[in-house]
Amino acid sequence: MARSNYHCLFRTLLTFFLVLNYQIDRSASYSSSSGGNELFYSKLSGIIIPGFASTQLRAWSVLDCPFSPLDFNPLDLVWLDTTKLLSAVNCWLKCMLLDSYNQTDHPECKSRPDSGLSAITELDPGYITGPLSSVWKEWLKWCIEFGIDANAIVAVPYDWRLSASMLEERDLYFHKLKLTFETVLKLRGGPSLVFAHSLGNNVFRYFLEWLKLEIAPKHYIQWLDKHIHAYFAVGSPLLGATETIKATLSGVTFGIPIAEGTARLLYNSFGSSLWLMPFSKYCKTDNVYWKHFFDERGNHQYSHHCDDVEYRSNYSGWPTDVINIEIPSIRGSGAYPSISEVSQDVIPNLECGRPTQLTFSAREVSDGTFFKAIEDFDQDSERLLYHLRKYYQGDPVLNPLTPWERPPLKNIFCIYGIDLKTEVGYYFAPSGKPYPDNWIVTDIVYEHEGTLFSRSGNSVSGNPGVSSGDETVPYHSLSWCKTWLGSKVNITRAPQLEHDGSDLQIELNVDHIHGEDIVPNMLRSPRVKYITYYEDSESIPGRRTAVWELDKANHRNIVRAPVLMRELWLQMWHDIHPDAKSKFVTKAKRGPLRDVDCYWDYGKARCAWPDYCEYRYVFGDVHLGQSCRLKNSAADLLLHYL
Repeated sequence: MARSNYHCLFRTLLTFFLVLNYQIDRSASYSSSSGGNELFYSKLSGIIIPGFASTQLRAWSVLDCPFSPLDFNPLDLVWLDTTKLLSAVNCWLKCMLLDSYNQTDHPECKSRPDSGLSAITELDPGYITGPLSSVWKEWLKWCIEFGIDANAIVAVPYDWRLSASMLEERDLYFHKLKLTFETVLKLRGGPSLVFAHSLGNNVFRYFLEWLKLEIAPKHYIQWLDKHIHAYFAVGSPLLGATETIKATLSGVTFGIPIAEGTARLLYNSFGSSLWLMPFSKYCKTDNVYWKHFFDERGNHQYSHHCDDVEYRSNYSGWPTDVINIEIPSIRGSGAYPSISEVSQDVIPNLECGRPTQLTFSAREVSDGTFFKAIEDFDQDSERLLYHLRKYYQGDPVLNPLTPWERPPLKNIFCIYGIDLKTEVGYYFAPSGKPYPDNWIVTDIVYEHEGTLFSRSGNSVSGNPGVSSGDETVPYHSLSWCKTWLGSKVNITRAPQLEHDGSDLQIELNVDHIHGEDIVPNMLRSPRVKYITYYEDSESIPGRRTAVWELDKANHRNIVRAPVLMRELWLQMWHDIHPDAKSKFVTKAKRGPLRDVDCYWDYGKARCAWPDYCEYRYVFGDVHLGQSCRLKNSAADLLLHYL
């Protein structure tokens, strides 16, 4: 997401693919509280949808770089090859930039997404750059350690520079994704687990809407139930992310060695640049599904309407106004007009030197009001308005800048980090420099653990949430999936580290009003990182929803978090086991699952967790902790969690 993932990060999972490796000869089933629907398991597959900038792009052209010893040849790495970026930045930009209007490649160079797992594990392989650009590599190590088959994990990379409709138009991406689900079902004999991170969740949402138009209505839910067992939404920007605004106006480098102005130029050429823009939860569009069948062919301009609460409340439900910007009182071709333009207007306009301060809410960003207001001062606004109207407001399948309801899937797990300092608003002013450096950020508004404050120390007005986001996506956007929970919710708060259950807090059958957040009345120790589980106690028959909030889990690194991999693994193990009785895996305790989880307890002069771990020296161990290993196999230990 937002940071593209690298910036958008990615990405996620598979740990639970224990699921995949566990051979069940007989069918296991469980029934909902009302009875009826049965789920049958054999072997599951894991499908990974990475986030923004989390897929390698490779050159599909021959490009001669006259001032560099390095040229671009077919299949050369473009995103991300730091060597070529540093030695031939102009050539590199040609291979990355897209046409700002029709989203075609540069005439001299084109790039396409790589395929397979290697496209998402390390963006820039190498001894030094590899670990720094690692995305899904840690997940794959977990899978290999637990013996997961190679064909059980499938990556579905995509060109994260494109808007959703262009992904289908140019690459047939959603047709290929549908075929992927159908192929792994035949190959493995069971449904898939979908792991999406950051922007990957938006891609998956669009796929579900696109699928409605490809499958007969009466077969749509049947197809989903047959091909998708569970959906794990990790770090999903459900209502957008404010960091996207900064990337659009002043540029975000994503950690690569380019200037912010160059980063802005690059980012705004992408059709996906608006996909993660913040928007109001109170505004919707007409039902695209029905208009597809009954409206005139090719007429995709759907009306946009907001509930009355949008106009009665402040900030579109966000913590504060997302944009505060100064614009010159004299209109010219740029944020700072030429001397001739100033001299023509200086006499009739006595306040020519006094800028105008404007504020914009999330709704005014997503409906184009903001870009229209600065159109006379920024040459990118016209192009962004064109993108907004064609690829978002006029999308024939879905306007992505509208809140989404719970997808009609059997099992949904929404997972994200909380309580980190996250940007929720910006102050911009003209810089006095030419485009693309014509705006500067003069101040930033942050949310942190339920409070709002600014970088400058100035007071901030707003409505902070009960918590803060994951350093990239605000809590308001991440927690939208809590509105998908049922009418009764069980809440459990437990330490993230291995524990014996003594610090467990539980609230059962908490009332939940549809469409609203839910806040537990639980204690926190400042020294402990918790994971808080919100799980359906009562819900739609045959449907489960769970939300996991991980304290201090960073958006870009959450897919590498051991606690997340452990919890995903346990939940999947629970789901496939024929002896599982409860709807969700038990939280009573958490013990070591791997040898690396065992360590030496110097105070007691033995391995910690003696019920699980024992001292077993192997040649090459250099300290006591390395010789602490699991007593039994992982499969035996997992039986404790049924």
